[in-house]
Amino acid sequence: MATLPAPGDRILSVAELTRAIKEVLVGAFPGVWVKGEITGYKGPHPNGGHLYFKLKDAGAQLECAMFRSSAMRLGFTPRDGMEVEAFGEVSVFETRGQHQLVIKQMRVSGVGALLARLEELKRRLAAEGLFDAARKRKPPRYPRTIGVVTSPVGAAVRDVVKVLRARWPGIRIVLAPVRVQGEGAAEDIAAAIARFDRWGGADLLIVGRGGGSIEDLWAFNEETVVRAIAAARTPVISAVGHEVDVTLADLAADVRAATPSNAAEIAVRDARETRHRVETLARRADARVRTRLDRLRSALEALLKQHGFRRVHDLFQNWQQRTDDLRDRLDEGVRALLAAARERLLRARSAWGLREALPRRIADTRTTLARSRGALDDAIVERVHDRRRRALALGDRMRALSPRLVLERGYALVRGPGDRFVSNAEQLAAGDTVTMEFARGQADATVTVIRKEGGGE
Repeated sequence: MATLPAPGDRILSVAELTRAIKEVLVGAFPGVWVKGEITGYKGPHPNGGHLYFKLKDAGAQLECAMFRSSAMRLGFTPRDGMEVEAFGEVSVFETRGQHQLVIKQMRVSGVGALLARLEELKRRLAAEGLFDAARKRKPPRYPRTIGVVTSPVGAAVRDVVKVLRARWPGIRIVLAPVRVQGEGAAEDIAAAIARFDRWGGADLLIVGRGGGSIEDLWAFNEETVVRAIAAARTPVISAVGHEVDVTLADLAADVRAATPSNAAEIAVRDARETRHRVETLARRADARVRTRLDRLRSALEALLKQHGFRRVHDLFQNWQQRTDDLRDRLDEGVRALLAAARERLLRARSAWGLREALPRRIADTRTTLARSRGALDDAIVERVHDRRRRALALGDRMRALSPRLVLERGYALVRGPGDRFVSNAEQLAAGDTVTMEFARGQADATVTVIRKEGGGE
C-alpha cells in the first residue's frame, strides 16, 4: 500500500488553490491572440450586456467571456460558426474552477491581413500628399446643387435627403446610384465622382454609405476611390459608416463627416437661422444709416447756425477761392519741376558735348513733358470746374432753403419776449412787446389784442 505524503504547514482550501492557479495563468498569459470558431454564442447577457461563448478548432475548445465595456466597441455582431481572432488574457472563473479567455478585442478572421494592407496603402498615399490638409478646400457657404454618391437603397440616402430638405428646402439634389460594397463597388464610386466633375453642375459632393464591418466599408479604402476623391475638382464631403469608422476616403476628402446625416448638416446651412441672421443684419444696417444721417443733419444744422443763412454763399465762395489757390500752387510746382528738369538736361548736354543723339533725346523729353503738363493742366482745370459747379449747385440749394426768400414775399419773422421766435398767438399776452423782422429792416410793436384760433379773444 502506497504511503501518502505528509501535509505541509497547512491544507489549502479549494478556493485558495483555484486562486493560486488563476494567478499563475494570468502571470503566464497576460495578453494573447487566439484564433478559432465561435460556438455556443448566447448574445448579450440581460443583466449586464456581457458576451459568453466558446472558441473551438479541430483539437480543443476554450471558454470565453467578453465584458460589456469591451463588447460595446465591437464593429460586428458575433454568431455561431464565425471564425474570429480574439485578444485577451487567460484567467480562471473561480466559482466553477474553469479557465477562460477574457477577451478585450475581437475581429473577424482575416481582418489582420486587411489591416496590414490598409496601413501600407495609407503610408504610400500619404507620402504622395493625398491626405495633406493644405490641399483640402472649404465647402461653399451656400451651394445650390448637391451631388450624392451612395446606394439608392438603405438608410444613408434617406437620411441625407431628409436632412438636406429640412435645412434648406430649395436645395437641388442629384443622386448617382452606386454599389457601396462588394466586387466592382470601388469602380462604381470612382466613376460617379468623375461623372459629376465632367458635368460641372454640382457645387458639392457627398460620398458615403451607412455603417458596417471593415469588409463592408472596404470599397472606401480602395486606391481608385481615394484617388478619385483627391482629384475631384468639386469639393467632397465623405460620410462613411459611423463616427468610429475611419476610411482612406475620409482622409482624402475635403471634409470628413461622422455620419451621412452629419454630412448633410455640414453641406447646407439652416435656412431659418440664415433668414434670422439676414433680418438682424438688415436692422443693424438700417439703424446705422439712420444714426449717420442724424449726425450729418446735426452737423449741417450746426454749420448753418454758425454761419447764418446770409453767409452760406460766402462760405462756398471761400471754398472756391481755396480751390483756385491750390490750383495756382500746383501749377507753380509743376513749372518749378520743369525748370529743374530743363536745367539738368542742359548740364548733361554740356557734360557730354554736342552729340547727335542728345539734342534729339532732349527734344523728345521736352515734347513729352509738354504733353504731360498739358494733360495735367486739363485735369486740374476739369477738377476745379467740377468742384465749382458742385459748390454753385449747393449754394443754389441753400439759398432756396433760406427763409429770407419767404420774407421777400411780404411775410415777417416775429420775436417775442426773450428774443424767441413766435409761431402761435397763444405764446403772447396783451401788452407784450414784439420785434418784427421784414425782408429789409425791423419794427417793434406792442400786442393789444390776442385772437385765438377760430376768431375768439
